[in-house]
Amino acid sequence: MRSRSALRETTGSTHVGRSTTAGALAPSTKAPPVPPSSPEPPVSAGGDQMTRRQILKALSGLLLALLVAILSSTIVTNALPTILAELHGTQSQYTWVVTATLLSATATTPVWGKLADLFSKKALMQASISLFALGSVLCGLATSVPMLIGFRAVQGLGLGGVQALAAVIIAAMLSPRERGRYSGYLGAAFAVGTVSGPLVGGLIVDTPWLGWRWCFFVVVPVAVAAFLVLGRTLRLPLVRREVGIDWLGATLIVGGVCLLLVWVSFAGGAFPWLSTTSLLLLGAALLCLMGAVLVERRVPEPVVPLRLFRDRTFTLATVAGIGLGIAMFGGSLFIGQYFQLGRGHSPTEAGLLTLPLVLSLFMTSTASGWLISHWGRWKGFLTAGAISLFAGLCLLATIDHATPLWLVGGYLALLGSGVGLSMQNLVLAVQNNTRAEDLGAATATVTFFRSLGGATGVSVLGAVLSGQVATRVAAATGGTAADAGASLDLATLPEPLQDVVHTAYGDATGLVFGLSAAAAVVTLLCVLFIREVPLRTTV
Repeated sequence: MRSRSALRETTGSTHVGRSTTAGALAPSTKAPPVPPSSPEPPVSAGGDQMTRRQILKALSGLLLALLVAILSSTIVTNALPTILAELHGTQSQYTWVVTATLLSATATTPVWGKLADLFSKKALMQASISLFALGSVLCGLATSVPMLIGFRAVQGLGLGGVQALAAVIIAAMLSPRERGRYSGYLGAAFAVGTVSGPLVGGLIVDTPWLGWRWCFFVVVPVAVAAFLVLGRTLRLPLVRREVGIDWLGATLIVGGVCLLLVWVSFAGGAFPWLSTTSLLLLGAALLCLMGAVLVERRVPEPVVPLRLFRDRTFTLATVAGIGLGIAMFGGSLFIGQYFQLGRGHSPTEAGLLTLPLVLSLFMTSTASGWLISHWGRWKGFLTAGAISLFAGLCLLATIDHATPLWLVGGYLALLGSGVGLSMQNLVLAVQNNTRAEDLGAATATVTFFRSLGGATGVSVLGAVLSGQVATRVAAATGGTAADAGASLDLATLPEPLQDVVHTAYGDATGLVFGLSAAAAVVTLLCVLFIREVPLRTTV
């Protein structure tokens, strides 16, 4: 049995007496004895895993951090129409309030993941939580839409760290075979955040004495609690080694991704696709990304180790994550807008109407995790998830302003099942095939491409929705109110025109899901070609 101090992760410690790839203590690096007053319980007899009590204590803080990340994404879903109406925003700004967070989170995810392979995971998680809390406070103080978008980007810097590091820390604590036993707790946190987020956000904006700013303030106490609990409970082995941060590669990756997403978001709107501005943005993005590839091939500690792409499972799971990201972020964002702007429901009612999506996601992710842990087989669940994802999006592509709500709920349940069966299991397949020293980078890369798909999808689909609404409003009014669809404050419009805009949003949303279904085809094909490898029983 290893000494209990081998579990303690601290940036000020010396070499821990166990490497991440070895199963026993090296004789020359024997850990010092633990004082009798140490509160840390012993590890299991196998010496490779933590006890159940230790895992649950560490998970308590980790689940709070995940809850913060999920709440930040969902609490504004149903509140955004009200927020943008009060700040006099437009449909294009609506999508950018979401895209700004996804953009900064996506661009920095590989950096957080690589840092997790080199430094204290607990310290990094606490730093990302602190950055997220700061961004949340600033968002609540915003007085204009551009200011809100900028502060949402700050919030996303921390959010990227929380999302990437949570998966890395769980992988460091649990073997792939054991991970399903605890997926119920992870699914519960995801469900609580996803269910309570839209409902709490809707209640806040519907309560006159609170106001929309509390949509951002309310997550700060949860972030502080997560910071403190993690400081007391998370204990992981820390291996000291000489490190070198690839700052040039990180800068090129972040710059290339940012330029690419800005080009995708504004081309065709702020400037034509075939214009000097468009070509300059695209050219600069490609130069940065090509430079990043050259740098990553030469440096000893690359942010994204290119050798990972030699693994078939890693490459296919990475590509599959792009389509999954479009479904995850686009589905949750635009379905809330559909219920409010397309069907005329309040933010609180919109939150209740999304419950089929959330509950099916929770049940399928929890059940599949337990069954995978019990049977040791995961490919069938992943395939079923990809099929359900595609089918749900295809059915949602048929909705309009008059579709029965119970039918929309059934389609959402199918979509939620697809996300629940796919999201965690794609990461599991990658982690099961990855060496311990590359675990952070591999996990973060998969998360990165999933977030990239979400950010790109939200930008493109938002632009498509905005154009479709404007076209339909113009057609219904003979061109006299072509700009009415750009306003999200429908209460200021005449009542007949409100009905026209409601109908336009309700009918145009189906096209958004149809385009998402096309991306889900790629996810399905990649999943079908992933080779199933038996789950490891060691960390």
